Amino acid sequence: MPEGLALEIAQEAVWVTIKLAAPVMLVALVVGLVISLIQALTQVQEMTLSFVPKILAIFVSLLLFLPFMAGTLSTFTRRLTDQITGLG
Repeated sequence: MPEGLALEIAQEAVWVTIKLAAPVMLVALVVGLVISLIQALTQVQEMTLSFVPKILAIFVSLLLFLPFMAGTLSTFTRRLTDQITGLG
């Protein structure tokens, strides 16, 4: 396998990983910031108040973004297998 092809595959794999993780991470970030702001304004420092809404938001975002994530991963895998079969 040429070095250029291996680097291209690795670079594409990193971008696919970022595409898959970014929506869920952004939802967790926004929910965490909102909860922190509410806790700072009300001075309620309950630990479970920050974890439960974040876990629920991540679960809902995973359900919403699952078709996009599956499509992205499927496209990457299909392209990778086409490249592998083209080498042999």
